[in-house]
Amino acid sequence: MTASPSRLRTLRDHIRWAVSRFQAEQLFFGHGTDNAWDEARQLVLGALHLPWEMADAYLDCRLEDDERERLQGLLRRRIEERVPTAYLLGQAWFCGLPFIVDERVLVPRSPIAELIDRRFEPWLAKTPARILDLCTGSGCIGIACAYEFLEAEVVLADLSFDALEVANRNIEFHGLEDRIYTVQGDGFEGLPKQRFDLIVSNPPYVDAEDFADMPSEYHHEPALGLACGDDGLDLVRRMLAEAADHLTEEGTLIVEVGNSQVHVEALYPEVDFTWLEFAKGGHGVFLLAASQCREYQALFRERAAG
Repeated sequence: MTASPSRLRTLRDHIRWAVSRFQAEQLFFGHGTDNAWDEARQLVLGALHLPWEMADAYLDCRLEDDERERLQGLLRRRIEERVPTAYLLGQAWFCGLPFIVDERVLVPRSPIAELIDRRFEPWLAKTPARILDLCTGSGCIGIACAYEFLEAEVVLADLSFDALEVANRNIEFHGLEDRIYTVQGDGFEGLPKQRFDLIVSNPPYVDAEDFADMPSEYHHEPALGLACGDDGLDLVRRMLAEAADHLTEEGTLIVEVGNSQVHVEALYPEVDFTWLEFAKGGHGVFLLAASQCREYQALFRERAAG
């Protein structure tokens, strides 16, 4: 797999070679890019701390020997080990913001980013004063919300202590310690009697069949953040049963369930979920108003109990 350093001299050489190898090896692209060219450019430029938007004329710059050695080592791992580029670089982007990531958290990629960029318009009854990012992982959703709602207090909650260590690093990295804090717990258990104007969650929701079929790249991510029972809804059922107790009177619940949308609709045919649409791609994100969570709480509790 290793290319001759004497033949790959410039940034352009390495990007071109990487595209060819990525395609030949049939890598999967689903952690921030969707094609070999963007993946190669992201890895090559990111590894050398160069901006994505750098003018193409600079691609003909020659690399130093140590730069070539480092870059080829990362390319080797991307191809041979199928490690996602974000983990190789230690960084991912979400809502135009950089986030520290490693294999303790999922690589940020939720379509909820589009909702945050629009400040959740037209769905919120009022500007949220308290926001909960439930199953936060790296903290990207909650931190991005803090940038959009400058007066809001934001709570990042997760079961994983490892994930919260990464989230706390990102809070510090973005200088938001005065408005964001983390809570450890399974679902809402670490948040007794706390209520929020907006609860946003990208929980584990991959069903057993999809999890078994996932490309190798996904198996570098923590299974705790992906798989959640045969239908993927083990945690979502509990969240729905308890959401009314943690929303303010006019609060809003937004949850991503991806391909498990079919299971949600089959399990709760009586519930009028609002399934949100995305101009930039993505699916399987539902919205419920606090009034709906209260209306259907008995049903949600019944289904959660099995």
